[in-house]
Amino acid sequence: MRMADTPLAGQVAFVTGTTRGIGKALALSLAEAGARVVSTGKTTEPRDDLPGTIYETRDAIREAGGESIAIELDVRDPENVQSAIDRTVEEWGRLDIVVNNAGAIHFAPIADTPAKRFDLLMDVNARGAYVTTRAALPHLREGDGGHAIMMSPPVAMDAAPGKAPYALSKHGMTFIAKSLAAEETNVGVNALWPVTAIESEATRHFNMGTPEDWRTPDVVCDATLEILTSDPTDCTGNAFYDEEVLSQAGVDDFSEYAVVEGNDPGPTSAQLFDPDFERPDEW
Repeated sequence: MRMADTPLAGQVAFVTGTTRGIGKALALSLAEAGARVVSTGKTTEPRDDLPGTIYETRDAIREAGGESIAIELDVRDPENVQSAIDRTVEEWGRLDIVVNNAGAIHFAPIADTPAKRFDLLMDVNARGAYVTTRAALPHLREGDGGHAIMMSPPVAMDAAPGKAPYALSKHGMTFIAKSLAAEETNVGVNALWPVTAIESEATRHFNMGTPEDWRTPDVVCDATLEILTSDPTDCTGNAFYDEEVLSQAGVDDFSEYAVVEGNDPGPTSAQLFDPDFERPDEW
């Protein structure tokens, strides 16, 4: 599902973790929709073990005719985050959208997760999203209001054996989103999570199935655009699944998003946080 026009024209989007995977796809998608995009992340030099840099994403946007700047960013550092937000506003005079995509992943029982790893998950995921969104708030409140999106799941479990620290950090993002939405009157704050695993370096590295189990990042990008083109005073305080958003927008055939043509990937990503998740007949 591609938007034919540029509904985000004139807006400025700050996306964390744009070097590869979903973050890069989001940056390109928002630029295609007309937004001026800030490409951020820690990777500024090419690496042999991982593809992509923030500058490569910036250049891809510019080559496609969009506007973009790249800013090195460690979401664990509040001063770095504030400086990046300030530079964004100095460059373009506004900030309308924040997408908290940067994330750390670790799957292991508590006994096998040292405190240092627990701290990393909390610092990058929950705290990083908190720091970034808080720094952007004064700008998001201006004009007709802005949007903040957490890439985090609905809270639908009371235990997470084998992945408790990771689940806590991601659910923390959702809790922040829903709480902030209740505090703000002119900013739409929502969480978004894919029903299926999305093709990325992370799904490969952590052996999250095979290509037959995956969808392309486009499904998350399209759902994100649906949220960002809604009225922020009406669409706020939600923890969405991507299929839910797109179904409500009229999409009833998700085959275009399958990595392997003809496959209908199962709800692997939803079941990561809710083992009993089943797709409803209607969202």
